[in-house]
Amino acid sequence: MTTQPVAHASGTFTLGGELPITRLGFGTMRLTGKGVWGPPDDHDEAVRVLRHAVELGIDFFDTANSYGPYVAEELIREALHPYRDGIVIATKAGLLRTGEDQWTPLGFPAYLRQEVEMSLRRLGTDRIDLFQLHRIDPKFPADDQIGELAALQREGKIRYIGLSEITVEQLAAAQKVAPIASVQNRYNMAERKAESLLEACEEQDIAFIPWAPLGSGPLVAANGPLHRIAEEHHVKPSQLAVAWLLKRSPVVVPIPGTSRVAHLDENVSAAEVTLSDDEFEALQNVEG
Repeated sequence: MTTQPVAHASGTFTLGGELPITRLGFGTMRLTGKGVWGPPDDHDEAVRVLRHAVELGIDFFDTANSYGPYVAEELIREALHPYRDGIVIATKAGLLRTGEDQWTPLGFPAYLRQEVEMSLRRLGTDRIDLFQLHRIDPKFPADDQIGELAALQREGKIRYIGLSEITVEQLAAAQKVAPIASVQNRYNMAERKAESLLEACEEQDIAFIPWAPLGSGPLVAANGPLHRIAEEHHVKPSQLAVAWLLKRSPVVVPIPGTSRVAHLDENVSAAEVTLSDDEFEALQNVEG
């Protein structure tokens, strides 16, 4: 008797209206070195994490050329290529890396095109499922940045276009240039500044990919405000935070990441946590 992979309990979302993905995905930023710079401390464990994620039913992997830089994309190829049917890889460009924890927006259209081409090579594919503009660079017209991605989409090098760290107004403006399949903003139980953007995504069936889904600091700490509620469910506060996101909206696609297999098992098991409406509302009012 076989058991269904744990991640499948999170349900599915249809990206771009035609590509189904398991809602609980995996973010690869933590697979790199300190400050998201350089290779991981344990290369073999990073490879094991990616392969185990697939075993657990994860089929949506979120990465970026800036993670390392280039390290996370290279690890994905090493661990998962040739990609089995149903594996969906999202990557990004639009941030220049010059050192640990240093991120500089760069949206020059020719640079974006170059990075799409390089990501295709690193990932070992002829089309990127979802390519996201990491930031809209104020130094260049937004229409030119999104327009370059639309051109690459017409050339068949990008299947869907996504945007990161935007406003509702920027989403509406971008949609005049190209269809937008996803939005990725910082959002978690304690940080909900993107609430209006999430609502816009709900209305239009656009994937909302919250980065930093577990939050940080006191909210998910062992002695934080979620501790008692988590104990009642026999889970950790971080797992409760993922369960809350999954219940928040059917368009939410959380991507908790880790560099350790044991922690991956813990994160993915959050898909099996069922919150009642009353519990969800109580958590909605928890302050970080």
